[in-house]
Amino acid sequence: MNSITLKAPAKVNYLLDVIRRRSDGYHDLRMVMQRVNLCDEITLALTDTPGISVSCGKKDVPDGPENIAWKAARVLLDLADSTQGIKISITKNIPVAAGLGGGSSDAASVLMGMNQLLELGLTNQRLMEIGVTLGADVPFFIFKKTALAEGIGEALTVMPEMPKAWVLLVNPGVHVSTAWVYKNLTLTNRSELAKLPTFYGSVEEICSIFANDLESVTIPAFPVIADIKNSMLRHGALGAMMSGSGPTVFGMYQDKETAELARTAIIKDTGWFAAVAETL
Repeated sequence: MNSITLKAPAKVNYLLDVIRRRSDGYHDLRMVMQRVNLCDEITLALTDTPGISVSCGKKDVPDGPENIAWKAARVLLDLADSTQGIKISITKNIPVAAGLGGGSSDAASVLMGMNQLLELGLTNQRLMEIGVTLGADVPFFIFKKTALAEGIGEALTVMPEMPKAWVLLVNPGVHVSTAWVYKNLTLTNRSELAKLPTFYGSVEEICSIFANDLESVTIPAFPVIADIKNSMLRHGALGAMMSGSGPTVFGMYQDKETAELARTAIIKDTGWFAAVAETL
């Protein structure tokens, strides 16, 4: 086998508590993370000539060593001590810098795909250890389960099984700097951390845990995020929240038809990105 094509799914955060600033500049978090089937497509092809090429075709996505997928490929080629090269083609369907984890998911797919192509036999645990050196969300996409993520996001615990749901994702196209959001944040007090249920029997019970500390910074600067949340709730969402540091907002729906009707109504005459996806 010298080529492989993989789907790299997006994620949403049902919960995002920021607990403390760490001495290394990161923050300790408590998150509930869920994959959805809005996916980038990654094709990996081994070449006989050394080197890494990345083609994506998106102006906001670098094709060289600054690309996290390129970095993932470099680590595994070095680990394999391989004289071969790799050609990476990325079809981007997940908006860039949107709070949906697209870059981290792409990197995770590169790690998993190259592990197969190079026949390295690395366990998922080892790939996750490599992944966290590339980005805090990368291990989650290798984990492939709905997870409680702690630490900087690398300490993962399987969440109780949750019912499938339809998710409407709307991105208004404003640029939100993740570093700026974290710099201006008021931290969650440990005593304020909500106790998470051990059973989720309905979509409403999933929505009952919705909380995102980063909204306290992002929404005052970008009120359109609150407008989208409110519009989703008016159009049948059982819950709505910003994902990650934004600016994407997601709403949870019981069925696809209601989510599609909401999508049409909310993005009318806006030019915003919007997609309906199902939880994985």
